[in-house]
Amino acid sequence: MNNAILTVVGLAIAIASADARSQADAAVKDKAQTCAACHGPNGNSTDPQYPILAGQTARYIFLELRDFKAGRRHDPQMDPMAGNLTPDDMLALGDYFSKQTKAPNGFNADGGKVALGAKKSDEVLCTMCHGGGFLGQNEIPRVAGQHYAYIKKQLADFKARRRTNDAGNMTSVAGTLSDADIENLAQYLANL
Repeated sequence: MNNAILTVVGLAIAIASADARSQADAAVKDKAQTCAACHGPNGNSTDPQYPILAGQTARYIFLELRDFKAGRRHDPQMDPMAGNLTPDDMLALGDYFSKQTKAPNGFNADGGKVALGAKKSDEVLCTMCHGGGFLGQNEIPRVAGQHYAYIKKQLADFKARRRTNDAGNMTSVAGTLSDADIENLAQYLANL
């Protein structure tokens, strides 16, 4: 009798847990659909001004959403979008987009600039933080295959100190880059 009761209770808990997970998954997908207006289906933006989120590190997405909400990072579209998110929403969205498959960005790179960007990347030790293959790690973003225009803008913003929501690493590195270096790095990274 006790085993039967325990079995029934165990099944009820398992079913309730599965239902709660299913509802949570549906809620995250609903929120991700809002993101799709700019960032594309499953986080694969086709508009180069909006970053590709698919395959991005979950921790980085969480931290950027948190920084938009807290006012440490600014963007006219993102500020109000992040304003309504809870920390749990941010974690769930980070996890969701990190698990999506990144599609090719379709960028046609200039081979000469790609070579110069690769050389500059080695000089300033980009992979020390962004990892081999530029796939990112923890709070450091994946930049491999990101949109050229987005990378170029972010590097320029770090250089000009319009973007300062990092620990100072990117501001420091970008401060040493010429406009040609930024162009070449953006070409190189978008081409990966």
